[in-house]
Amino acid sequence: MHASARNVAWGCDGHLHAEILAGPATQLVEFASAAAAPNILWQGNETLSAHGGGVSLGCPSAMTASVHQSFTTPPAIEAGPLGRWRDITHANAGLAMPLTARSVSWKSESFDVQGWLLLPRDAAGKLPLITIIHGGPAAATVPHFFGPGTDRALLEQGYALFLPNPRGSFGEGEAFTAANVRDLGYGDLRDILAGIDAVERQAPIDPNRLGITGGSYGGFMTMWAVTQTHLFKAGVAAAGISDWLSYYGENGIDEWMIPYFGASVYDDPQIYARSSPIDFIRGAKTPVFEYVGADDIECPAPQTEEFWHALHDLGVPTSYAIYPGEGHGLLDPAHIADAEARTLAWFNRYLK
Repeated sequence: MHASARNVAWGCDGHLHAEILAGPATQLVEFASAAAAPNILWQGNETLSAHGGGVSLGCPSAMTASVHQSFTTPPAIEAGPLGRWRDITHANAGLAMPLTARSVSWKSESFDVQGWLLLPRDAAGKLPLITIIHGGPAAATVPHFFGPGTDRALLEQGYALFLPNPRGSFGEGEAFTAANVRDLGYGDLRDILAGIDAVERQAPIDPNRLGITGGSYGGFMTMWAVTQTHLFKAGVAAAGISDWLSYYGENGIDEWMIPYFGASVYDDPQIYARSSPIDFIRGAKTPVFEYVGADDIECPAPQTEEFWHALHDLGVPTSYAIYPGEGHGLLDPAHIADAEARTLAWFNRYLK
């Protein structure tokens, strides 16, 4: 399929049902037989979530329930026959996000690639653009409501946001998701840069005020991008990876690495060095702020320290923060607020 199945379960009718991500659209489909194409029961540009799948089935009745949200609609529990839901919770009623969201598609080499462009609703003139790269690597940015936080604050301060789903992401089929195996940072960055070109053709973006950020895989891609191009004028890397060779021995989840790199770092160190930002650090000129949790075992703090140290020694503007007691993603409200303030100040300093 030219899509990715996110959840699979047997339906009340005995048919196989799945929640599918097909480019920008979430689909609920059924497979009546092994030979038949999937029958689309519902689709929309919003995100559905429930325990065990996109919707919860009330077998043998026709009732279903889910939590739904989009970039402009806050989360609510909905219930009813499939596709004919009504909200049964209103805790978030009245919350709004003043943005215009559009799906953007572009061609990158042999691939069809998709992402999201979010524009401040009342913005005027040429806008600074922040590219936000998701974690993963195998994941996808899907429509979700921005509560209080950095992304919302960037929009409120007049930044446009670009959320690409480059090769390695879900949504375009199995070959697309596997296309960054033994190629981390290369084809996926080309997809992102081609996407920025597509965005600039569709919206009033200032090409001289481009920023980049992301966490985990997105943090690695931020570190990688600034060593490969001078297009970005500022970067913020959260829980990034700067050196795949040392990372192999530092992290607590290395089982995922051999499927991506094809061998352990001890058997094929060159494939790891080929995608390590630290090996290309002399090409970096972009000011970068980095932060990470002190107890992060997925993207350990020394990866951030190493990148900061290299930029600092080379005279590139840089700053970093390590938050005590935090793992992979900040949880303490004071730390979250501090990282947000530092991120906004960094982008405002170099892009406003």
